[in-house]
Order: sequence, then structure tokens, then C-alpha cells
Amino acid sequence: MAECSGLQFVSPYAFEAMQKVDVVRLAALSDPELRLLLPCLVRMALCAPADQSQSWAQDKKLILRLLSGVEAVNSIVALLSVDFHALEQDANKEQQLRHKLGGGSGESILVSQLQRGLTLEFEHSDSPRRLRLVLSELLAIMNKVLESNGEFFFKSSELFESPVYLEEAADVLCILQAELPSLLPIVDVAEALLHVKNGAWFLCLLVANVPDSFNEVCRGLIKNGERQDEESLGGRRRTEALRHLCKMNPSQALRIRGMVVEECHLPGLGVALTLDHTKNETSDDGVSDLVCFVSGLLLGTNAKVRTWFGTFIRNGQQRKKENVSSVLWQMRRQLLLELMGILPTVRSTHIVEEADADMEPNVSVYSGLKEEHVVKASALLRLYCALMGIAGLKPTDEEAEQLLQLMTSRPPATPAGVRFVSLSFCMLLAFSTLVSTPEQEQLMVMWLSWMIKEEAYFESISGVSASFGEMLLLVAMYFHSNQLNAIIDLVCSTLGMKIVIKPSSLSRMKTIFTQEIFTEQVVTAHAVRVPVTGNLSANITGFLPIHCIYQLLRSRSFTKHKVSIKDWIYRQLCETTTPLHPQLLPLIDVYINSVLTPASKSNPEATNQPITEQEILNVFQGLTGGENARVNPRYSITAQLLVLYYVLSYEEALLANTKTLAAMQKKPKSYSSALMDQIPIKYLIRQAQGLQQELGAFSMLPGNHTQVMQILEHLTLLSAGELIPYAEVLTSNMNQLLNAGVPRRILQTVNKLWMVLNTVMPRRLWVMTVNALQPSVKIIRQQKYTQKDLMIDPLIVLRCDQRVHRCPPLMDITLHMLNGYLLASKAYLSSHLKETAEQDIRPPQNNMMGPEAPEVTREELKNALLAAQDSAAVQILLEICLPTEEEKAQGSNPHSLLKNIQSAAAIGLQSKGLEEEEDSLLCNLREVQCLICCLLHQMYIADPNIVKLVHFQGYPCELLSLTVAGIPSMHICLDFIPELIAQPELEKQIFAIQLLSYLCIQYALPKSLSVARLAINVMGTLLTVLTQTKRYAFFMPTLPCLVSFCQAFPPLYDDVMSLLIQIGQVCASDVATQTRDFDPIITRLQQLKEKPNEQSGLCKDLFYKRGLKNMGSMDPDVQLCQCIERTIIEIINMTVSGV
Repeated sequence: MAECSGLQFVSPYAFEAMQKVDVVRLAALSDPELRLLLPCLVRMALCAPADQSQSWAQDKKLILRLLSGVEAVNSIVALLSVDFHALEQDANKEQQLRHKLGGGSGESILVSQLQRGLTLEFEHSDSPRRLRLVLSELLAIMNKVLESNGEFFFKSSELFESPVYLEEAADVLCILQAELPSLLPIVDVAEALLHVKNGAWFLCLLVANVPDSFNEVCRGLIKNGERQDEESLGGRRRTEALRHLCKMNPSQALRIRGMVVEECHLPGLGVALTLDHTKNETSDDGVSDLVCFVSGLLLGTNAKVRTWFGTFIRNGQQRKKENVSSVLWQMRRQLLLELMGILPTVRSTHIVEEADADMEPNVSVYSGLKEEHVVKASALLRLYCALMGIAGLKPTDEEAEQLLQLMTSRPPATPAGVRFVSLSFCMLLAFSTLVSTPEQEQLMVMWLSWMIKEEAYFESISGVSASFGEMLLLVAMYFHSNQLNAIIDLVCSTLGMKIVIKPSSLSRMKTIFTQEIFTEQVVTAHAVRVPVTGNLSANITGFLPIHCIYQLLRSRSFTKHKVSIKDWIYRQLCETTTPLHPQLLPLIDVYINSVLTPASKSNPEATNQPITEQEILNVFQGLTGGENARVNPRYSITAQLLVLYYVLSYEEALLANTKTLAAMQKKPKSYSSALMDQIPIKYLIRQAQGLQQELGAFSMLPGNHTQVMQILEHLTLLSAGELIPYAEVLTSNMNQLLNAGVPRRILQTVNKLWMVLNTVMPRRLWVMTVNALQPSVKIIRQQKYTQKDLMIDPLIVLRCDQRVHRCPPLMDITLHMLNGYLLASKAYLSSHLKETAEQDIRPPQNNMMGPEAPEVTREELKNALLAAQDSAAVQILLEICLPTEEEKAQGSNPHSLLKNIQSAAAIGLQSKGLEEEEDSLLCNLREVQCLICCLLHQMYIADPNIVKLVHFQGYPCELLSLTVAGIPSMHICLDFIPELIAQPELEKQIFAIQLLSYLCIQYALPKSLSVARLAINVMGTLLTVLTQTKRYAFFMPTLPCLVSFCQAFPPLYDDVMSLLIQIGQVCASDVATQTRDFDPIITRLQQLKEKPNEQSGLCKDLFYKRGLKNMGSMDPDVQLCQCIERTIIEIINMTVSGV
């Protein structure tokens, strides 16, 4: 607001005095400064205070003494003498009248028709009329603001424009707001003042006289402000007013700036407040508040703020007029001044000499960047990257020139200097338009050449492992392999921001790198001389030599230029530690590929050399035993694991590429079988030989459980590696645990020890355990299985001693091994196909099916074998879940989880029955069932096709309640039950409906409802086509399922009852000539359907007794009718009990 330039504003000193009511400071103010604060001071002196302390009484006397010599006090006292209650009533009436007649009405209750202009009327009026004049004018502006719907307008008002009466009008305004706060909320008054001339000055005086309202007024103005303030006159006036308020109270300026960011309004105000704060900052070498603020907006995590401020930058560049006066231009100028303030001015002698040797005398040389300026320079570079890449700032020629000078300066050899060089390099790649002239391009090439020469010096002095040399090398390799997107990702990662870089913009830089600085042969030769990273781990971040070598291996540069990389990779693998660096495993994989696969078919010998067996054994020196064994191995466990990973991956890749290598007539050498025998645990076994005496304790198991338990508890304190010497004795005596009377605690402890050993030696442990748990007949015959036997036929695991099936801790171990061998069998068969792949290369003599037929057939046979293997394992496990004849004789029937749940809710269930069911849960069979259900759930989730195959095969219906309740993934069956019901075999249809009845109870879902409705329709269809014998065989087991359908889905009640009546009528028609007793049965069924509530009292026990007595003499149709009646009564009783 340029109109306020000649007016005196309240100073920060005066405002702080008013805030703290510091009478001493107030007394020190000049008369013009004191004049602005009179409304508040007069009210303080005349109004009764809430503070009755003696100190305030003294301060009040000082205020009265201060005011006694000011002539304007009398007019303010006269203003305070008016009847404000009557004034407020008239104001309210005028507001109502304006609302009724419309805002443009000239009628006024506060002010009668004016004979003169508003200014002259104000001059000749007394205090009450002055109050009314100002109040009427202010209310008119406030009403227009409400009616404008956010559109800004400028209101010309004589009262607020005449320089003669500004102070007196301000007095009236302050008194009105203080005495009529409900009529004139200070935020609304502040909003109205933006629309008149000198509004910012009036607003500052108003807030200065009510200092406690500062934050409230500022927040209100910001909340009502524009999203882009420099786009409109209203926004610029609002920003200027708030800027004056913050100059009056500078301690709150940063807080107001925070409100701006929070609301995402008035971005120009946020920048302006930052510029004002920056000017008041003490000059130092740190990062300025302006750089921090703008960087935070563009690089923060709040996308809304980033978009809002980016729009401010873009819109500001589009305005050509008044560009110099805009806040954006002021910000850019300040940033440029800061940048120029840290540009090097003194040239290094060492650099000049270097330039003299290589360059022409007239070419400018680099100059050194001061160490105290490096961090600030890095911050400025990132800010300009964000401004150009995120906010779309287009630098001027001056900005581009100064930026290039800063980027090509030479920092000291410190970690911050390394960071600065990396940022400068990435900024050159991201914004290649900064280099526009041949002189600038030559300057950049000189700087890049300096980077290459000084990289080793920087790394040695700064102590930073991930230096800019690796980045240079990596970018050069990306350029050579034309991986421009990888360069873009690298630049964005280094700069720490996602910016749009067009690959086409890198074309000139690519030419410079590939033809002038880094040719491919130079890159390859340089890379192999780069030292490996010592103690490489995931804790070392940044761009390392390993990244460069990885890219060169991928592009096959080493084999192309005949450079050996084997020694470098071996040294790097040996120089590793935990945690594992994420680039190590990809490096090993791509190295193995370069060893086995030639770079081109025309040159099959163009491969890298593999690591030798002796080098591999050297890594395990100290673990392989022998005379030179040492307690402390030379290499870390990480290095040993990586080399082991290399050996295993090499052998696997060799198998996978057998077919390709055979076609190329190339057979790389495989590592000898003796190599693995020398690697793992010989040294540990030798150390464990001294503990062998304790291993004989398991022989005392039959007679002394306590001593065995003590030994086992001692073993639980050992680590996994220390347990390895005990593995053989532990497993070989497992068969003794199957004897009667072995305490459960011993079994559980053995299970725990076995699981610990499984983490360090699973393959050998599994073979020993399977052989130990074989039936006694096989043990006597000394029949021992090998690892290969178990991978070919995993079902051997289940051919163990039958007592294992009722020993939950050992069954848990058995199931763990079974799952492992099933997976191992899949891998073994896949590997076998690859090993014998060369058979498919030689076409058979009588091949009538084409060259692809053998491969397809072998793969299909493998998949069929695996499916049969998995389904057989599932079927055996389900059979184990069935109770044996002995368990049935004992009265234990724990085979159903769901049955126990249903029986608890059944009508008429006696407490004795509940106790029996509860007791039946506490048995080994139930625990084994739970373990098996857990494994089946994992298998079903891993391969849902197994579920379908097993259920199409079928299994005893007694297990349905167990599988549905105990296997959470059984809901998969809902997908294929319609297909199973559609099978022609009657047994499969019965099994499908029985399975569905349990699924409906367990999963009462819309999908279950639709499948159940389908099943009822299928049953109705089959009723019309089945013969009498098949009808009896089908409906006798499936009719009870209808009860479950109704229990899960009551809307099916009518369909089910209609089906039951229909079945009864069909049966009655078949025997209508044989018995007269049938019509009463049908009639009773019809009555049960129509009036279930009246028939709910039927005695089901009596009916069962009568039905069972004559069951033997009844024909199938009569028995089926009896079953129908029982089903209907169960549905009715269930329904009535539910109500």
C-alpha cells in the first residue's frame, strides 16, 4: 500500500511497551509515537481496572501524568462519554433495515441526511455524531465485504482518506471497536480496512491499541486470504498489511509465516516476511533463513505445500510488468546476492600451475571455495535445483553464469567438499542448459578433469569411502551402455529430489564423457585399479566401487577388453562384514553369468575366470581342520557366507545353462565334489570331541527320567553351533521316546533342541531323524535312507513308527521334515530336468510330434508326479486324523472340531454331555489334528490346486467337520464346489453337499448362500431323475445337510421345506399301493411346514424310538420319509430356539 508511505506507523519499541504495559518505556516515547496509542492509554486511565494492586495504582498515576500534557486526550475523553448502549441499538436497527431493503439503500438510522460532505460533516460534528458517522461508514464496508463473495473491491471513503482527520478518525475507530466488540469483531474490522485507502495504517493502529489481538487478527487475515497473493490487488494489499503488522511486532513474524504455510495462503507474504527477517539477521557464513525456508517448502514431505509454492514461482515468472517490485524478484535477487557473496575470489597457486600446463593462458581457471562456505554452497545448489526442477524457475543469464561459477569451484578436501562436488556434478547433468557457450563448456571439461585427478586425494584426506570418483565412473559406464534413465535416477537420488530430466538433454554430456573424458577402455582399465572398499557393509552408503564394477560386468566390458576382474571381486568378497551390503549378491550373480555365458556367440571364449578352489578354501582356513587350523579365522563370517553363496550359485547356474552351453559346445569346469566336504564343520566337530562322555546319558532314558531331563536342560543353554556334536546321539535315541511313560517335558525339550539344530544343519539332521523314527522291523534290518532317497520319495517320512502319530512333539518334527522334503523334491526334479536337457538337443529318430514335444511332455510328467505326491501326503495325513479302533473303544471321539462347537449350541444338551466333550479335547489325537491342520493350511495357501485335487479325490466324511473348522483356507472350496456337484459320480455329489453344509456354518458369506441355493436346486433336479435305490443312497446322507443350510441362512427355509415335502411326495407315490400309513405322514409333513410353531412341541425322542423300532422292517422309501420328518423337526426346533 504505497498510499501509507508518508504515514508514521507504530514502532516495534512502542508496540512492545504496549504489550507489557511498560510505563517507563511509554514515557520515553516521542509525542508523535505516543499520539498513536492514546485511545488505549486513555481507556486504561479512566476505566476501572481489574488489577487492584499497589504497583498498578502507581503505574496508573504515571500514565495520567503522561497524558496530562497531551491536548488530544480531551477529545478521546469526550468520545468515551457517549451512551454506547443506545449507539449499539441504533446500529443493530440500521443493520436490520439494510438487510431488509438491500445493501444499496440510502436510509440510515445512525446518520440522518448529510447536508455537507462526509469530511466536512465529521469536522463540524460533536463526539457522539462523529462516532455515528464512522460507525455507519464502517458497517457499510463490512456489509459489502460479506456480499462480495470473496471478490475484492476498493471503497473510496473520505473519512479514511483525508490526511487532516486520519488521527481523529483512527481514535474514533479504536474507541468504537473497544466499546462495541460484539458489533465490531476485530477480525471483521481488519478485513474491512483492507478495502479502503490507508487501511494498513488504520489496521496497525487498531492492533497496537489492542495488542492482545495481534495473533487473532493475523490468523483471520491469512485464513481469508488468497492462495496466490500476487495475482490480485486484494492479495497484494493483504500481504502488505500483514507485512506492516509483522514489522510492528517482529518477534511474531516467523510464527505468522508458519500460519501462511499451514493455510497454504499468501505465499508472497511468507517470502516477504523471510526477506525482512533475513535483512535483520547478523551476517555470518551459515545457511540463511531464506534458503532454509524455501528449501523446506519445495523439498519437504508435504505435497500440497510443494504444489502451492511451485505455482507461486510459475505464476510470478509469467508477469512481465512490475517484475522488479514483485516479492519473487526480491527473493531471486537476495538469493543471487548470497550466491555471489560466497563465490571464490582468490585463485589457488596450485590450480594456476596446473592450468598453465594444460590450458591456454587466456582461459579462466578454477578458484578455491572457502571451507566455511562449503555447506552454504551445497544448500544453495540444492535450492536452485528445487526451484528449477520442481517449481519450474527459468534462470536469467546472470543467475546461470553465477551458478556455473559456483558449481565449477573447487572445495577443500573434506566430507562437506565431497558432498558439494557430487551435488555440482549432478546439477550439471540435470540442467545442462546452464552450459550454453563454448567457453562455459571448456570450463566444465576442465572441472571434470580436475575431479578425476583429485578423486584419490579427496578420498584419502576426507576419509569418505563413497567419493565422487565412483559416481563419475558409474555415470561414464551408464553413458557407454546408453542407460540414460539410470543416470536420471542416480541424479535424483543424489540431489534428494524427484525432478523431470529429459533423456535428450543428456546428449551433449554423453558426447563429452564417452569421447573426451571416459572412453570405454579407459573406464574398464580404471575400474579394476580402484581399491576395494574395506569392511564393506550396508552401513556404508553412497556410490561405491562395487556399483561401478557391477555395471561394467552387466555390460560385459571386462571380457570385451580382456581385463581380468576375478581378483578384484575375490578381494571385495573377503573385505565384507555385517550387515550385508545389498549390492553384493547381485554382483556375485552377474559375475557368475559372465563366467559361464560368453559375451557373444562369435567369441565363445570371451568369459571371465572363475574363483579357484584354493582361493575358496583359503576363506575357510581355520574352519576346515588340519594342522594349520586356527581358533580365530582370518576372514569374517560374512565373507565365508558370500563365498559359499558363490559356490552354490555357480553350480546351480551351471545346471540351468547346461542346454545352452551344450549347444555352444562349451562346458565350463564344475567345482569338485571334494570341495564341499572341506568347507563346513570339521573344526567344530574336533572341538566337540571332548564332550562325547556326556552323550551316553540318553541310554538311561528308560529308568532315570530326572537325570535325562537335567542333561537336556543343560543342552538348551548351548548355542546352535555348540549343539552340533550332540545331534547324532540325540536323533539316534529318538525311538526310545516312543515308549510308554516318557514325560511330556522330555518330549517337548527334545523338540526344542531339534528345532535349534535345524537352523544350522537341516539336511543331515533330517536324514538321521527319519532313519531313527522308522518302524522297529526296518531298524533291525538296518535299512538306512539317504538324502537322495528322501528327495525322490518324500512320503518315506510318513512311513515311520505308528506311535509317532500319537506323539505330538515328534509329530511336529515329522511334519516339519515332510514339508521340507516335499519342497526339496520339487527342486530336485526341476534340477534333474535341466541336467538331462541335452537329451532334447539330439532329436529322436522317430519324432513325429515336432521338436518341442519332448520338453512339454517331460514338464507335464514332472508336474503330474508332484501333484500326485502332494495329494498322497495330504490323504495320509487325513487318515492319521481318524481315531483308531482302540480310541473308539475307549469312547474318545475327538475327530471333529466343528461338531463340538455345534453340540454346545444344540437344544437339550445336558451338562454331562458338555463335560464329556470337554474332556475329549484333552488328548494327543486332538493335538496331532491341530498340527496336521496347520501344515495343510500352509500347503493349501502355497498351492490352491492341491485343495481342489484332494477334494475331487474325496476322503471320509467324518473328517469334514475337522478340516473345515481346523484349516482356515478351506473357504477356497467354495470356488469349485459347483464343479464338484456337477460330477456324474453320486459319491462326489454327496461329498460336495456334505462339505458345503459345514462351510456354510463356518463361513456364512453371500458366496456360501449362492452355492447353497445351487445345491438345493441340484437336489431337486436329482429327485426327478434318480431311481429308487439311488434316491435312497443320495438323500439319506444329504438330508441332514439341509439343517445346516437353514441354520446358516434362514432365507433358505422355504426352499428347503418345499424340497422336503416334494421328496416325501415322491416317496409316497412309489409305495401308495403298499401302505395306507403314508398319507398321515405326508399330511403331518405339510402341517409341520405350514404351522411350525404349533408343532414345535413334538417329542423328538418318542418319534425316534418309534421310528427306530420299525426301521428294520421298512422299505427304503419309508426310511427316507422318516429321515425327512426328522430333518423337518430339527429345522423347526432350531428355528423356535433361535426365536
